Amino acid sequence: MQGGSHHRPSPEAESPEEPGSQFPPLPESIETPPAPPPAPDSGFSERGREAMARLSERQAVPDPVAGGRMDGFENSIHRIKEQVLPRLLERVDPEAAATLSKDELAEEFRPIIHEVLADLKLTLNRREQFALEKVLVDELLGLGPLEELLADSAVSDIMVNGPDQTYVERRGKLELANVQFRDEEHLFQIAQRICNSVGRRVDQTTPLADARLKDGSRVNVIVPPLSLRGTAISIRKFSAKPITLDMMAQGGSMSQKMATALKVAGASRFNIVISGGTGSGKTTMLNALSKMIDPGERVLTIEDAAELRLQQPHWLPLETRPPNLEGQGEITIRDLVKNALRMRPDRIILGEIRGAECFDLLSAMNTGHDGSMATLHSNSPRECLARMENMVMMSDIKVPKEAISRQIADSVDLIVQVKRLRDGSRRVTNITEVIGMEGPVIVTQELFRFEYLDESADGKIVGEYRSMGLRPYTLDKARQFGFDQALLEACL
Repeated sequence: MQGGSHHRPSPEAESPEEPGSQFPPLPESIETPPAPPPAPDSGFSERGREAMARLSERQAVPDPVAGGRMDGFENSIHRIKEQVLPRLLERVDPEAAATLSKDELAEEFRPIIHEVLADLKLTLNRREQFALEKVLVDELLGLGPLEELLADSAVSDIMVNGPDQTYVERRGKLELANVQFRDEEHLFQIAQRICNSVGRRVDQTTPLADARLKDGSRVNVIVPPLSLRGTAISIRKFSAKPITLDMMAQGGSMSQKMATALKVAGASRFNIVISGGTGSGKTTMLNALSKMIDPGERVLTIEDAAELRLQQPHWLPLETRPPNLEGQGEITIRDLVKNALRMRPDRIILGEIRGAECFDLLSAMNTGHDGSMATLHSNSPRECLARMENMVMMSDIKVPKEAISRQIADSVDLIVQVKRLRDGSRRVTNITEVIGMEGPVIVTQELFRFEYLDESADGKIVGEYRSMGLRPYTLDKARQFGFDQALLEACL
């Protein structure tokens, strides 16, 4: 009996037609588990049966491989690099190499690489030599295997889950990348290189770090013992080409009327909160709105890790500082907001509201800094207001809840809700005005909404952007800048 007795089905699994059969025939392929039974048809419409079939398929999908597999060419270059790199390091002064640019280093390396290849009796064609030079330069000066992904304009997120597994996001969908690191030590060195470049540190004592790359891409690093699969690096790539509101409208992220209303809001110094989940496009929206700011205004941006890229001539970015090894010297967002008020800003833009700094920003919005903007994690405009109330109450400021609500109602003019839908597209789902207070409740009115209609055959979500046809409450504010007619026509 080939296959072993452990493949024998249990007595309970025996067919009722053969109650005495102790040895039913083995399946044709032992390695492949039998397909799950189809969902019963009773009680489901055709659309319901299709949904159940998709769930059955998802359940039957095998676990993904541990890491990306390199193709033959990449694998051979990787093997040659492992042989060449140690000998190359013996002949190169690391301190001198660090002072050179990548192109200069490649020129210096070329004859040395030829010598090492001759010693190892390896013959490479021109394509292989060029690929090897690039890999070695990336290894010594760049970010190793990550360089290829950072150069790929289609990749928007890079997620390294230990040395053997890297995922990327392309067009809103996650997929496995065909890159691997030598080992955990190699990955940890790259993480340290990223953090050291912006004056941050990551090690056993400080296993968490936020940093940024030279192009402004945001990086988060978490290392063992907090990460159980090795060093984890998450990179939110910064788009080299600034995205505008018009580009968003053309790409289907909003309607043309919504883009017009947001342009007016940015130019007319509305106080705007951009609300949404992780990866929904809040920072991209903030960058796009900031292009509407008058060039003559002084703009201060405050962030944990600077990633905003404003196109204004008078722009000063500020960044927080983590505590040192003794736990001293920390500068929080709240400290920077307080200090920013003494720097004669026209607008204060917060990368993200997370805590007590919410109260200081609301105070700034109320005291001559109209046009301030911020982002906040929440799933709806109503939840956004509740989160702002909670953040103020979580701080050491002893203010009644009704006073906090009134402060929010008086300060915030507009809430822009952005969302990443399940097909990977990012949409502006709501544009909501904050009108004022009615009793203890903050009153809002919705100007625009995205309504889900259906899903196409290729999985794309179909919907439409609807204007609610309401007269904007902020029309008087827009009139001061001469944009009232444009705003009214966009909303009606």
